[in-house]
Amino acid sequence: MTTFTAEAYQNEYLPLGGSEVNVVVTVTATGDAVAGERPAAAEIVIVDASGSMEVPRGKIEAARQATAAAIDCIRDGVEFGVIAGRESARALYPRRGGLVTASDRTRAEAKQEVARLDAGGGTAIGAWLRRAGEMFATAPEGVHHAIVLTDGENYSETDADFRAALTEVEGRFQCDCRGVGTDWKVDELRRVASTLLGSVDIIKDPSEMPADFRAMMEAAMGKATREVWIRLWTPQGATVKLVRQVSPAIEELTHRGVPVNDLTADYPTGSWGTEARDYHVCISVNPRGIGDEMLAGRLSLVEGEQVHSQALIKAIWTDDEQLSTRISREVARATGQVELADAIQDGLKARKAGDEATATFRLGRAVQLAAEGGNDATMKLLEAVVDIDDPATGTVRLRSHVADIDEMALDTRSTKTVRVAPAEPAEPA
Repeated sequence: MTTFTAEAYQNEYLPLGGSEVNVVVTVTATGDAVAGERPAAAEIVIVDASGSMEVPRGKIEAARQATAAAIDCIRDGVEFGVIAGRESARALYPRRGGLVTASDRTRAEAKQEVARLDAGGGTAIGAWLRRAGEMFATAPEGVHHAIVLTDGENYSETDADFRAALTEVEGRFQCDCRGVGTDWKVDELRRVASTLLGSVDIIKDPSEMPADFRAMMEAAMGKATREVWIRLWTPQGATVKLVRQVSPAIEELTHRGVPVNDLTADYPTGSWGTEARDYHVCISVNPRGIGDEMLAGRLSLVEGEQVHSQALIKAIWTDDEQLSTRISREVARATGQVELADAIQDGLKARKAGDEATATFRLGRAVQLAAEGGNDATMKLLEAVVDIDDPATGTVRLRSHVADIDEMALDTRSTKTVRVAPAEPAEPA
């Protein structure tokens, strides 16, 4: 059975007239479900079979090997299928469509079909997702998860069709996305992953596909819950300004709130394994007098009808500047990591547009933030795009020659964050 804990980190003191309450809530899920307790699950691997996968030839072979590796990780009893994606989506296995129950026999049959996968035609990711939605509809309710691999731009359908497909399948399954090579668009796969509560990453070399697919499927098989929601209650007169996941990746949830009643809304988080995630919540409340305190919000984890752990969000008004100006380390870290992602994306856009001054300034700020936050992985990615003279001041020079794969890796991974250990409690005065 999965156990959830939620712990709030904030400076609850506000100055006279202060109205904005910020908190980072760390949610931790522990305890894997044993076989009899696991929720029903369904898995679909969607592999790009467009013509570009033939160049170089090793790419389609790596995709076959990766799909086979993912199939090997699907445990007995899980419903699964494989889709070959071109300008339309074809059920590669089972050929009749729908899903089949994983067993030694069906896994072997699926891998035989995958071994014969060839490439040709275009790319229509929305059509692939629609097909996955149709196949998932034949499975029992439970953890529905897909993997999407592509190497190209979504040019065989209109953006309107793509957006409509995402709207159609939103909330029906989760999806992890991978782009291989440099001819795909980061924004397209990020949009899929964001809408479907999954991850997005780049596979720099086709040889890396099997290990990546295996890791994604193993993580999916470790999910021990169905859909879990953040339920946020706020008092009369309060306004929720922000609900954002800030670790392990940045994900905006504010606009995805589903009203429960006039004071409460649910925000989707998908399924969980044994893991921890951080959420930044900002609530605007009506100011009160010095010494007054209030419950500004209550955050709970809800799975179906079951309410798990909860965290309380408080506000206390004070005229002590030392209290009201103290910044929560966790909140500062969360806002800094969002600023880091924005600086990287702004800098890369400016670089592509030929605006070297803006690109240098924004990527320099990204270097400064990465150094301050100890984000070594992001710093290494930045070093492939800029020459760093002084990380403390963000003094950098744009590199004249940057490999496309390095630029895309920085863009794709800009929203990945590092966790910070909770601050030690302050010593009593």
